[in-house]
Amino acid sequence: MLVNAKYELQSFDAAEALLRQPEDAGHPRTLVVFVGRDLAMGERAASVLKDAAGHLSRAAAAAKFKGKSGTSLEILAAPGAPASRVILMGVGAGDETGGEGGEAKPFEDFFALGGQTAAKMGPGSRAVVLFDLPEGVSAAHDSVGQFALGGWLRAYKFDHYKTKKKDEAEREGPTEVVVALADPDSHSAAMSDGGHLAEAVILARTLVNEPANVLTPPEFARRASELMKLGVEVEVLDEKAMSELGMRALLGVGQGSEAGIRLVVLRWSGGAEGAAPLAFVGKGVVFDSGGISIKPAASMEDMKGDMAGAAAVTGAMYAIAARKAKANVVGVLGLVENMPDGKAQRPGDIVKSMSGQTIEIVNTDAEGRLVLADALTYVIEHHKPAAVIDLATLTGAILVALGQEYGGLFSNNDELADRLTKAGNHIGEKLWRMPMGPAYDKLIDSKFADMKNTGGRHAGSITAAHFLQRFVGKTPWAHLDIAGTGMGSPLSDTNQSWGAGWGVRLLDRLVRDYYEG
Repeated sequence: MLVNAKYELQSFDAAEALLRQPEDAGHPRTLVVFVGRDLAMGERAASVLKDAAGHLSRAAAAAKFKGKSGTSLEILAAPGAPASRVILMGVGAGDETGGEGGEAKPFEDFFALGGQTAAKMGPGSRAVVLFDLPEGVSAAHDSVGQFALGGWLRAYKFDHYKTKKKDEAEREGPTEVVVALADPDSHSAAMSDGGHLAEAVILARTLVNEPANVLTPPEFARRASELMKLGVEVEVLDEKAMSELGMRALLGVGQGSEAGIRLVVLRWSGGAEGAAPLAFVGKGVVFDSGGISIKPAASMEDMKGDMAGAAAVTGAMYAIAARKAKANVVGVLGLVENMPDGKAQRPGDIVKSMSGQTIEIVNTDAEGRLVLADALTYVIEHHKPAAVIDLATLTGAILVALGQEYGGLFSNNDELADRLTKAGNHIGEKLWRMPMGPAYDKLIDSKFADMKNTGGRHAGSITAAHFLQRFVGKTPWAHLDIAGTGMGSPLSDTNQSWGAGWGVRLLDRLVRDYYEG
């Protein structure tokens, strides 16, 4: 794993045998039990804690803990408990979660519960989690994998450059969690799946968190090329190859930087031979100074995350390949750095894109759409996808519109937009569809070229989407503006990182639900 936590499945009998063993003095044991209303427990959990039941009840009463979903209670040195620390995690029960007619309703958010539990356990813990639900609460088939996924992601830290904290973490050692079940073998596939997805999200998070002096376009391309180990076909185009293809829009963005320019093509062929692939395109501006139209100094350091779209595509391709998805998927990463220099493009310049359309550069800080324009043209011409989805930290305007709760969704195809919305709702990476129309499209018409690269201040996210739409033709297409979700991410139960890896789980879910044979 790429994270400092280990989850292992065991039977209830094996876990109970472990709980009977003496504790390691250096690593006191933690026991995690799920409880419903009024401390209701599953039969095995109640049996394990029978000698401590009275103390737990008194502690819960004193803390006014009722077992409500999302709440927890930590109890230390409870007499009769087989662990120095007992954590009761509320999952609700009875009429809180019961369906019509009193039947059990699945507890829906084991992903968040896994993160909450990992936070309670803390780094370096040795824990046993009794996956034994109280009466009235049931679990979906992938709940164990989702629980572990939430824990893995909560445990992630980007501390590569903090030598002192890194040393402390190494002394603590990895968190080791035994997840006890009645039939662990039946959940092994879900656990493995959760592990692959955790690695994919963590890959994306690390890419977003890396500084631009480390993650240059060639270095990003090198890391993406490591997906070959999973069976992904990788092709890396340099400046010469892109110039021969006529990618003047993309190349223009990076011509003021000494860091190099790359276009990376990642191809997974797990579906029917010859079937049109689903395509993902990611904006990978590893640092965006704004170019000649330079940004204000305040918070410019955050522009190391302007490649979060490319990071999400890389992570999604990792997830798809790691689980051997039965789908054909191609990912394209446009990797550049936007810097001011004597060679940098200027406002007023006109460039010719790979599509043959000309673009007046009104603002060099509207650079991501130039990168995507040629990347979209490339993937459509060379791979003839059934649909194409681009992800980009494209506009500050989407933050004004949606904050950090939703990604902006723009599309020329209702079915694709509906699929993305449902996939996002399923895993909690939500999208909000924004309007498009001819009146907005007119705003990017230019007096001197086929179009200009910005339509002005008003409706900035919408005019940016219309710019991209001019490069997709009739191909079903969706544009996800993730400026509010891809970097500077809000902290949550499952993310304590500046880069959340947003979009990896969304794209993986989309493929699972709609594009696998």
